[in-house]
Amino acid sequence: MKGTKMSDTSQNTIDASSLDDELDAPIPWRTFGIEDYLSFLVFWALALDIFVQFFSRYVLDDSIGWTEEIARYLLISVGFIGSIIAVRKNTHIMVEFLFRFVSPRFGAILTYCADIGRIAFFAMLSVTCFKLACKTRQMMVSIDFPKSIMYYMVSVCLAAMAIRSVQVLIRHIRQGGSRISLEHAEHALHTKTD
Repeated sequence: MKGTKMSDTSQNTIDASSLDDELDAPIPWRTFGIEDYLSFLVFWALALDIFVQFFSRYVLDDSIGWTEEIARYLLISVGFIGSIIAVRKNTHIMVEFLFRFVSPRFGAILTYCADIGRIAFFAMLSVTCFKLACKTRQMMVSIDFPKSIMYYMVSVCLAAMAIRSVQVLIRHIRQGGSRISLEHAEHALHTKTD
């Protein structure tokens, strides 16, 4: 373009050796929880099940009936196990709007209240789901297993979410609030000094 100077291409290029270094970096295994490995295994069991379903239906032209139902249950399992991961990493959605208008101290208190509410919610759901599992006598449609297995699995996942929420609360207490409340508190301090 006429009248504009092109930027230096050396600033816009990516050094291939830095990408190799990043790919060769050791995997931080300590950051993974048991739920990460379990989710990985269940996800690949789901992928294998869907492959068997696809292969039997479209290649062999004879669908295997149980693969569809098992795929549903495995997908539910991946979702709930993944929720444990999201609780551990504290990445579930939250409303940040209120933190912009409250003091840092009140923001921390708000974070603690939300954490306690989340713990109570997951614990209550876990107990309710366990009671439901105890009352369920139905069998799965295509295989001879009780349907209550799924309710027990969901109950265990909800209990694990409650335990991980307690760990998040402890982390927030040690840090003086959540990442969001601390970021908004820091932003408020910088705007007051400017």
